[in-house]
Amino acid sequence: MTRILALSDTHLEGEGLPGAVVRLAREADMILHAGDFVSGEVYTALAELGRLEAVRGNSDLPVLKKQLPERRVIDVEGIRIGLVHTAYHGSDLVGAEMMAREMDARVLVFGHIHRPVVEKGERLLICPGSPTKPRMSAPSAAMLEITDSNIHGSIVSLGSPVCDYLKFAGDLAKKV
Repeated sequence: MTRILALSDTHLEGEGLPGAVVRLAREADMILHAGDFVSGEVYTALAELGRLEAVRGNSDLPVLKKQLPERRVIDVEGIRIGLVHTAYHGSDLVGAEMMAREMDARVLVFGHIHRPVVEKGERLLICPGSPTKPRMSAPSAAMLEITDSNIHGSIVSLGSPVCDYLKFAGDLAKKV
């Protein structure tokens, strides 16, 4: 069995990786990151934890945007996995499904929306959410498991749900 940790939208600028992310990365055989590391330090920290395959995101620093492709396809145990930052447009997964087809990928890992999504149809579409800046969801990542040419993806919750508005309101109340 091959275990793949999928991450996206870490948006860290010098802060260390959350302990839960480090633990999951050490348990995985490979790490996929669907963009928006923001800083090169986060990229380096993940690369030091294991085999890292990544794409750039819209918020990454110029050095990462030059270094990383916009999209890529990797083959793991005969399964083509597409990796891209933005694949979700509108309120459904039609764009992600079309992108997976265009990339001839059985699985598409994408980011940008900061909320976890798992859709299993003809292809597996998975957004790991964000481990540090979730939107209307808990901090999260995804774990993909490949066994005998079958792949299964699931979301791993990394903490309590965080609503930016409620956090802002709570922080504001503390200042008054």
